[in-house]
Amino acid sequence: MDYDVRKNLSEVLSGIPDNVKLVAISKYHPDEYIEAAYSDGQRIFGESHEQELTKKHDSLPSDIQWHFIGHLQTNKVKYIAPYISMIESVDSLRLLREINRQAGKHDRVIDILLELHVAEEATKYGFSLNDCRNLLEDGEWREMRNIRICGLMTMASFVEDKEQIRNEFTMAADFFDEVKARYFANDDAFCERSWGMSDDYPIAIECRSTMVRVGTKIFGPRVY
Repeated sequence: MDYDVRKNLSEVLSGIPDNVKLVAISKYHPDEYIEAAYSDGQRIFGESHEQELTKKHDSLPSDIQWHFIGHLQTNKVKYIAPYISMIESVDSLRLLREINRQAGKHDRVIDILLELHVAEEATKYGFSLNDCRNLLEDGEWREMRNIRICGLMTMASFVEDKEQIRNEFTMAADFFDEVKARYFANDDAFCERSWGMSDDYPIAIECRSTMVRVGTKIFGPRVY
């Protein structure tokens, strides 16, 4: 292994408070890199392609908690429903319905995060704040017995301006408070604020993130 995954993992963890979970983003990285992080206690890994994820799930330790972090097509849900721990990128009611349907086939409850689009970049996925409010207000999700909404996920704009990044994360954090108070006040499971990646996770932690998604700083450049 030509990249010191264990050293990098240790450095990243040293800057993350105990109350913040680390999702090690392992997409496009080989099994041996994941095994190195696993050997040092890392258990949550993030992937964004169903085929790659399924291969890794089949070949790596069974107690790994796999998070799906990319844009998920509804026709791919059935492949990951048997084992996925969390889907962080739910960006439509249609996708929510399909996850609930496929989880039901396996008698599972799948944890999900609602993805917000707070960045200025049009290419990013996710609900606008108003669309997310409308989804929750409509209430269909309350009848879905095989999903559990655990919080919100977002990505900041990919820019150098740290103040812009901070503003976007703060907007997401404030919206979390609104949604928590209005729809999940008595639901302890709704507690996750997943924002922050390799370039901006220290800012995200300042903005009350509970879950950061770090790949490059641990595993190095992606191996395509």
